[in-house]
Amino acid sequence: MDGEDEIQAPAPIPIELGEQEISYDAEAPVKGKGRMDAAWGSSQGDEVNTAQVAPSKDTTGFIFEQVYQPWNGTLNPRWMRNWAILRHHVAGIFRKGHRPWSIPTRLFLVVVFIASLADVGLTLLSALIGSAELHSMWGVNRDNLYAHVLGFFPRNVLYFPIVAALLVGGVISEDRLHGTSALYFSRPINRFDYVMMKYISVALIQAMIVLLTLCLYYFSEIISMGRGWAWIIDTFPLFLAAFVGGTLLIITYTSIGLGLSSVSKGKFFPGIGLIAIVLGSKTLAIIVSQLFDREILYLLSPYDCLAHVGQAIIGTEPTYNQYSWTWSLASLVAMNALSLYVLSSRVSSMEVTRE
Repeated sequence: MDGEDEIQAPAPIPIELGEQEISYDAEAPVKGKGRMDAAWGSSQGDEVNTAQVAPSKDTTGFIFEQVYQPWNGTLNPRWMRNWAILRHHVAGIFRKGHRPWSIPTRLFLVVVFIASLADVGLTLLSALIGSAELHSMWGVNRDNLYAHVLGFFPRNVLYFPIVAALLVGGVISEDRLHGTSALYFSRPINRFDYVMMKYISVALIQAMIVLLTLCLYYFSEIISMGRGWAWIIDTFPLFLAAFVGGTLLIITYTSIGLGLSSVSKGKFFPGIGLIAIVLGSKTLAIIVSQLFDREILYLLSPYDCLAHVGQAIIGTEPTYNQYSWTWSLASLVAMNALSLYVLSSRVSSMEVTRE
């Protein structure tokens, strides 16, 4: 009974052990031990206790020590530093080595300058052929002086706003984009001089087209028609009034354009924004005036405010009858003040590094 009740142990399973690998018989039960040995054990590479690292070719390095030597020389006067900024922008229109204005911008300025001299050519032609009718249409008078600087088409549609847009497009925005402002402000140039020279540069280039052609128009009449002092005394106040109107136009377009350029990092937004403000507000005011017979929206149009003030200064027949020209003057002052405030605040917050 005792022998029959004893539990017989299973017969041992033969396991063949080799020197290179461990093998099991087919009848060996799967208990996990063999798989663990196979998973965590390896006969290749375990005997090496070092990691294999790819050799680096760069075995040596260099440390450069930068030492900034201070310059203790005498600085140029303030006016000379400002003149350098002005010359950099204005001379770039005519030659290389200064601000690189694009070729399309230069070509358009030349085309607009020649087109603005159309009344000069027609005045000379009327004097050459002796045509009184042609001279009455294109000669110097009150209406033609007004039309030369503040006429709507084509001068304030195709000429002057586009010229201003091309000029103000990247004057400040590209300095913020490329870090040129750091070059300015790391020199002994304060921000007021920086803004002032940028402003004068853009205004001076526009003055070559608006005011210089006006002067040529007036003096061509004197030379070609042989005008005397009596005629000059009678018409010179009209010429000065037209000159003031053109100056207001340049100031307004420059202020709005540079204000837009100071809040941008490219040249597309300031240019398109200036054209949209000038022509878009004019179009909207015309639509409201035609539909509702109300001219109040003309106060939001820079061009219409300039035209209204110019008509009052020069003395031509007014086309805005529902409000006084002083409202247009106040609107112009508000537009320029707002634009200059945006310009000054943005420039004062410009970093000395690339933004």
